[in-house]
Amino acid sequence: MQQDIKAFRASILHFTADPALSDKAHSWHEDGLLVLRDGRVQAVGDYAQLKDMLPPGTQVRDYRGKIIMPGFIDTHIHYPQTDMIASPAPGLLPWLETYTFPTERQFKDPAHARGVADFFVKELLRCGTTTAMVYCTVHQESVDAFFGAAEAYDLRMAAGKVMMDRHSPDFLQDTAESGARESEELIHRWHNKGRNMYALTPRFAPTSTEAQLQMCGELARAYPDTYVQTHVAENTDEVAWVKSLFPNARSYLDVYDQVGLLRPRSMYAHCIWLDNEDRARMAATGAAVSMCATSNLFLGSGLFDFAAADRQQVALSLATDVGGGTSFSMLQTMNETYKVARMGGTYLPALRMFYLATLGGARSMQLEGVVGNFGPGAEADFIVLDPKATPLLERRTTRCNSLEELLFALALLGDDRAIAATYAAGKQVHLRGE
Repeated sequence: MQQDIKAFRASILHFTADPALSDKAHSWHEDGLLVLRDGRVQAVGDYAQLKDMLPPGTQVRDYRGKIIMPGFIDTHIHYPQTDMIASPAPGLLPWLETYTFPTERQFKDPAHARGVADFFVKELLRCGTTTAMVYCTVHQESVDAFFGAAEAYDLRMAAGKVMMDRHSPDFLQDTAESGARESEELIHRWHNKGRNMYALTPRFAPTSTEAQLQMCGELARAYPDTYVQTHVAENTDEVAWVKSLFPNARSYLDVYDQVGLLRPRSMYAHCIWLDNEDRARMAATGAAVSMCATSNLFLGSGLFDFAAADRQQVALSLATDVGGGTSFSMLQTMNETYKVARMGGTYLPALRMFYLATLGGARSMQLEGVVGNFGPGAEADFIVLDPKATPLLERRTTRCNSLEELLFALALLGDDRAIAATYAAGKQVHLRGE
């Protein structure tokens, strides 16, 4: 059988470990070569060492002057909130009531849902995000629309129908039974079909009855290779509300733990107002944190405690949290994350921020070896970063004296314009300017 061999020449960066835990966490090839076979990584290394292994006549795409690295992984984002991004409100709960819920009502209409999903996926690719954990709405139609849009580009995405049976408008509510039944139908329809992955998605504890959370836990046990995604401890008003609704739970996180929703492949957004017992429980169960610095600042929710999470060795990843977050760009998200860390007394090197946006996300999703770096056999999802994308970036990066300085400039000054191209499974799915 004829094999599809592709090769790309550029500076190449990927990670093999967390830079916070290892001095040899990354692999950097200033003049590198990435070799793909049938949409997967065959080899990566120095151009001079690998060029002779290419079959005669192989075309080498020349991206010298740019950086190839794995595509970004956004572990928490709401595609139905695309059209209400940057909506004003004094806090999380009024923001939900005024903007989020009325916007999500429209996703019962398949045509509307598909139109938003198509734009959303293109926007992710324009910003260099090739994998995401995506919230849909309570409507099955919203899930079908999203996976259809992702499938058109052969993307590895996780998504799910929101489960919500109380404390929300009637037009957005399911029931414990219908939410579980429809979620199971969607698992059979989409999970592991191509590169699609299903995520059980109770919106957050206040909008689900104990019966619904129990049934979600049963589904999580019945389908252990699905994901679980929800919110926890985002702001103090929400935490107090949960305490009043679930008086027998030790903490907000314990509400989920009691029904079996803490496990590998469970992703908890925000995690600002956890205590050390919560963090230890997350580490012990393999549950992961999705840090949403941009939306936390936008909604005034609080500052994530990096030092406390690292002491417990909790799995961490980065997320935009659109539409509470105000940008699809993971570079802009790094910018905000760096500042949140500094405000809490933690210094985040650029190398770690890029790790958290790639291999850190893959590890949090239990996808190491599939996406997130250039290990042999990994799916070839990658981006081409342009250090000269803007006049200011070009001026700053020409004065960089180290890889850390170069990446820091990209993280603090970069945005969608720095993504020259995006590839999924070895195929170009975005080219800047087209």
